[in-house]
Amino acid sequence: MRIAVPKETRDGERRVALVPESVKKLIKAGIEVAVESGAGTAAYLSDEQYVEVGATIESDAGALLGGADFVLTVQPPNADQIAKMREGACLLGSLVPMKNTDVVQALTARRISAFSTDAIPRTTRAQSMDVLSSMANIAGYKAVLIAADQCAKYFPMFMTAAGTVFAAKVFVIGAGVAGLQAIATAKRLGGTVIATDTRSVVAEQVQSVGARFVGVESAEDAQTASGYAKELSQEFYRKQAELIAEQCAGADVVITTALIGGIKAPKLITAEMVQRMKPGSVIVDLAAEAGGNCELCEPGKTVEHNGVKICGPLNLPSAMPIHGSTLYSRNLTTFVLEFWKDNEFKLDLGDEIIAGALITHAGAIRHAGVKKALEGGEG
Repeated sequence: MRIAVPKETRDGERRVALVPESVKKLIKAGIEVAVESGAGTAAYLSDEQYVEVGATIESDAGALLGGADFVLTVQPPNADQIAKMREGACLLGSLVPMKNTDVVQALTARRISAFSTDAIPRTTRAQSMDVLSSMANIAGYKAVLIAADQCAKYFPMFMTAAGTVFAAKVFVIGAGVAGLQAIATAKRLGGTVIATDTRSVVAEQVQSVGARFVGVESAEDAQTASGYAKELSQEFYRKQAELIAEQCAGADVVITTALIGGIKAPKLITAEMVQRMKPGSVIVDLAAEAGGNCELCEPGKTVEHNGVKICGPLNLPSAMPIHGSTLYSRNLTTFVLEFWKDNEFKLDLGDEIIAGALITHAGAIRHAGVKKALEGGEG
């Protein structure tokens, strides 16, 4: 089998799908690896580093993709890349298929067996393949650094000759991987941290990384079998809004990480809530790519309202391309090797990981959510 790693084409993407350490592991397993010249440059990886571990460097993208049995990417491939892929080949990348339905349709027409990292089931067996967690960890860390840079206060308490200044109050909304890393990072910087989540079961995790948990008491189950937050009743959200408004009003920094089903950003912070916040405070909205948790968020921008800065960063893992690429590469390599048996990739449609991650196959869309999005005209 021959794996191809093309250059990323989306603006601002600095990661690469495979790093040399992973290439070495794949080659040792009996898999050929070809990398497009310059694919690793933005992640500070040279063509020579890939050659040293046994990869082939291709300067012709058409030859690279046309000769590949399996293509690995970070972002979804563009139309030109898909057209150059061999019919019937496999693809693995962060496709976000519910959003990029045009890409899904092009892959279907090309009869590509496409796997999306964001659709890999969040099970114990698939934990080492969990790209969402790897990248969310980076995002949570970077969010706090952005907040510290933009905040008008120190994070830690300082006792100086001029007197004592007290620690910044940090409020984190959402205690998934990104939220927990944000809590831990804010705590390490010396902030006083409070966190909330619709899932009360995460209270112990929040406390273990140094924050105080606040939440709405409810008998509703706020978590799906896959571990994602799910939509709840209007009464729950009314109580939650009251809690969030109260905490935001007293916070110096608010970091939001909330997504429903991993793709939908609920509006949790209204313009009225921002109006009540202290001038000089900061909101870092990690759900900006999905539209934002803050009503005033402008994805990709930092805006100011009544003295409150609202940051809507995009693709934060790309801002740390060395570790972002390394972790992403390890996740993808684990996926490929899990199904590499007897010198071939076993496309076992009955396997729960394959079945969950497979978006298109043999000219058909297999992902129920994407089918529904296309039928509803979304995309």
